[in-house]
Amino acid sequence: MSGPVLSIRGLRVGIRGRRGVEEIVRGVDLDVASAEKVGVVGESGSGKTLTMLSVLQLLPSPPLAVLGGRVLLDGEDLLTADARRLREVRGGEVAMVYQDPMSSLNPLTRVGRQIVEALRAHGTGDKVARARTREVLGEVGLPHPDRIERAFPHELSGGMLQRVMIAMALATSPKVLVADEPTTALDVTIQQQILELVSRLQASTSMSVVWVTHDLGVVAQLVDRVVVMYAGRVVERAPTHRLFAAPTHPYTAALLASLPGPEIGHRRPLHQIGGTPPDPSRLGAGCPFRARCPYAEQRCAEHEPELEERGAGSFAACWKDPGAWAR
Repeated sequence: MSGPVLSIRGLRVGIRGRRGVEEIVRGVDLDVASAEKVGVVGESGSGKTLTMLSVLQLLPSPPLAVLGGRVLLDGEDLLTADARRLREVRGGEVAMVYQDPMSSLNPLTRVGRQIVEALRAHGTGDKVARARTREVLGEVGLPHPDRIERAFPHELSGGMLQRVMIAMALATSPKVLVADEPTTALDVTIQQQILELVSRLQASTSMSVVWVTHDLGVVAQLVDRVVVMYAGRVVERAPTHRLFAAPTHPYTAALLASLPGPEIGHRRPLHQIGGTPPDPSRLGAGCPFRARCPYAEQRCAEHEPELEERGAGSFAACWKDPGAWAR
């Protein structure tokens, strides 16, 4: 693969509260190469969505704000870009698909018109924009694109609306597609169709994809590399096949152990991760996962480990030998 098209370096995000500004995303580093598919995984509150919203400066501010770091798109730092440049990048070079399409689409405007408006905002003429709208609605597998473009959002099913959102995101031929939990509200059959759709479109367009999710089962079949976040920080990153075969952080191992297996003869209770995730704004010294980790030792309470190479492209932030929690 070539160098990264998107590179996040030392990203820090804070929230303003009664005690001043408290850091909740803590020095995230993340690279996405051209045509690469990367999964960002973690429990709710781990900082996945905040990290990706920071890329396009879409954080609700106040109370949230980027405290430091760099977000490089082909070498250009988007955190220092002016409003005009950000309008070009948002939905143009970097597009996002959100979890709930009903809250992302205007309920009073026909679907086709919304895609046309997105294209026109990026310099496409009206005639070309209308033709491109029908084209992308067909590309995402929606039947009768001419009928779909005349429909209002409430006239379409959840799966159809998510395809509309993907069509809108792809209409401008972005370099990077960020998909933030886009299948969470869909049933299993429609979810699988959306996953296959994104894989097919990525293969045909060679765009980069960042898939944000809490579901390791989803990323297993979709991405080339996985980034695992916990308490506002990256705790492991590895090629997908390597991460599933030999996780090198106990949190990742616990997530994988909680997945249901293929056995149907003798079902066993699913593994649970004890305790609850910590508040990233109220972390003390040491590793944030130590209270839930069965392998915690004294130094885990004293110092937070840095990401270290574990071999075969894997990196993990843990003091102990990964052989201790081999699956």
